[in-house]
Amino acid sequence: MLRSPRTLLSVTSAALLVAGLTACGGTTKDSASNTGGDSNQASAAADPNAAIKEGLKIAFLPKQLNNPYTDVEVGGGKVAVEELKGEYKLVGPNDASASSQVSYINTLIQQQQDVIVVAANDPNAVCPSLNQARAAKIKVITFDSDASKDCRDAFINQATTQGIGESLAKMALEQAGGEGEIAVLSATPNATNQNSWIEVMKTELKKPEYAKLKLVKVAYGNDDDQKSFQEAQGLLQSYPNLKAIVAPTTVGIAAAARYISSSSYKGKVAVTGLGLPNQMREYVKDDTVKKFALWNPADIGYLAAFAGAAMASGKVTGAEGEKFTAGKLGEYTIGADGEIVLGPPTEFTKENIDKFNF
Repeated sequence: MLRSPRTLLSVTSAALLVAGLTACGGTTKDSASNTGGDSNQASAAADPNAAIKEGLKIAFLPKQLNNPYTDVEVGGGKVAVEELKGEYKLVGPNDASASSQVSYINTLIQQQQDVIVVAANDPNAVCPSLNQARAAKIKVITFDSDASKDCRDAFINQATTQGIGESLAKMALEQAGGEGEIAVLSATPNATNQNSWIEVMKTELKKPEYAKLKLVKVAYGNDDDQKSFQEAQGLLQSYPNLKAIVAPTTVGIAAAARYISSSSYKGKVAVTGLGLPNQMREYVKDDTVKKFALWNPADIGYLAAFAGAAMASGKVTGAEGEKFTAGKLGEYTIGADGEIVLGPPTEFTKENIDKFNF
């Protein structure tokens, strides 16, 4: 189990694992819509002794609603907002298309929210609306999937992009038996986090220790269960000698495992990547999946709410080196470009999976 607030899972939250995104930059609400984070940070001074305001209106806008991973994330955010004595709001699209979040951001601006916490479906499509929100003195916190750093104030990163990509490559090598063809089953083609992790993974695969592995395809299931299932099936039809499918998405790994578990490929093709323990438990116990990873999604939402509240209260501005306390997770220090890292990746296996419930 994870031991400290810096790890993906805290002992109290019993969660874990992997992941990361891009960095972000802080700004003030008084900034113009297209200015970068660093210049805006200079225009406001943090007051480390400022009290967290009560009654803050904190809205969560995930990539899409009714996604098991998202549900856990925003659930953690709701818990945090209640602890902060604020007003929690959840809105979002039912699909993860690039522009599907824009109308929700515009509505939240009209509702005069204090903080918008958003997981961007596209790093650029949401920027004009997010900068309108910032101009209206609304703090913008990205989580899980970053927007361009010049249109948000801080970014909650599950883990470092480098750490996640390295973990994916390492699990692929291990699960493929050190050699053979592997494929990636990702979310959407524009997903910032997925693409960042995959690029790191590709770089890792160029190292000598990965010389016998060959990445033959990056497929996209659009974070849709049925589409991901079909893409997994298509990968095996196109590459019958495939040794492993690596899915850096909780929807994709569960769909791939479901397909493999009831096919002739079970025991021949490994499935690994990032997944939720509760979704993956049956596939781990029936030996379809030997190992996968993840952080506690609830902790991401929880940390995002506390970061937004600290910023909306003037306690931090998003500048590198500033500190704030995130409830049960403890103290965090803001890094370069406003990036706040939850913690490092952790792996799930048959030996430890029953210790986690999320």
